[in-house]
Amino acid sequence: MASTKEYLGFVLSQINGIDITYKKMMDEYLLYANGVLLGGIYDDRLLIKPIEKAKGLLPNAEYAIPYDGAKPMIFCDFVDDGERLTNVIENLSCYMKKSINK
Repeated sequence: MASTKEYLGFVLSQINGIDITYKKMMDEYLLYANGVLLGGIYDDRLLIKPIEKAKGLLPNAEYAIPYDGAKPMIFCDFVDDGERLTNVIENLSCYMKKSINK
């Protein structure tokens, strides 16, 4: 099942104060926070890369497979909580940006 532009718009509307861009790829959307690949929207589910920082922020998170043959990613089942989602995305994007700039 392909992701919808409406779900993408909903997720983006929940994230405040962070430069989020996206790239459509094979009917799904890759998400970039402040220019760094963070995860994507697959089958109308927000999935983020399972880096150590993400695992620490979301220790009880469920994992989901974005597509056949892919490694599991962290499933964000709280996209309707804009404050929490923004906080997680902000923490991850800052961490990932620092890691790249080392």
